Amino acid sequence: MTQRLPALNRLLSGGINQAQGSVWLVGAGPGDAELLTLKALRLLGEADVVVYDRLVSEEVLALIPTDTLALDVGKTPGFHGMKQHQISQLLVDLARSGRKVVRLKGGDPFIFGRGGEEMQQLQAAGIACDVVPGITAATGCAAACGIPLTHRDMAQSVRFITGHGKEGKPHLAWESLQDASQTLVFYMGLTWGAELSSQLRQHGRAADTPVAVIERGTRHDQRVLITTLAQLPMTITHYQPLSPSLIIVGEVVRLYRASQAAEAAPCTTGASG
Repeated sequence: MTQRLPALNRLLSGGINQAQGSVWLVGAGPGDAELLTLKALRLLGEADVVVYDRLVSEEVLALIPTDTLALDVGKTPGFHGMKQHQISQLLVDLARSGRKVVRLKGGDPFIFGRGGEEMQQLQAAGIACDVVPGITAATGCAAACGIPLTHRDMAQSVRFITGHGKEGKPHLAWESLQDASQTLVFYMGLTWGAELSSQLRQHGRAADTPVAVIERGTRHDQRVLITTLAQLPMTITHYQPLSPSLIIVGEVVRLYRASQAAEAAPCTTGASG
């Protein structure tokens, strides 16, 4: 769970401190450390403890001072080292011990980051809690690929959608996603790529709708797979993109700008970096 468990035990052994600490929920962005806000960078330098998630990049973690206690509470698919309520309670306990805590989350804390749940538990415990927004994966990854999520001629709206339901398989109002002038961005959707493809086509999306799968978006090892809605399951099976990956569905994907250092895929299924 942690990088330095003995140090954490010492912090909490003193119990409640009269000078109660505080918690900042901080967005780390999609990976590129230069996309951090100035406020996020300042708070990382001032924190007594940083509690971070799996999706925070190594590049961002390297900005945490070496003498700051850094705790890894990240969840991996199929294995949750700490339950969400335990993480929230850890934040409460650290603040009650008088520490200034940064809860560092990939992307933005309030967009599929469960930051709202942590804020609620902190507020219920009477802990001061503030939020620093971060660039969420949808906007960061799309921009890194030259894909505009909205476009006057192609997409008049955009929806951010979780591709992973509370119990695994997503349960969505599929009929509300059929509008071709709406860009769809799925977070955490790799496991259910075949389901997303099937349901969207059944409910009105064209089989040849362009799709981008963006792996490790904004990072130096970013990879982009350009495919179609019909071929999305085959693309995922063949290229095996890893989490974190984002799935963008819509006509705006046709504007994808391949890196000059890589070859753009000329066919409906391909990879570039």
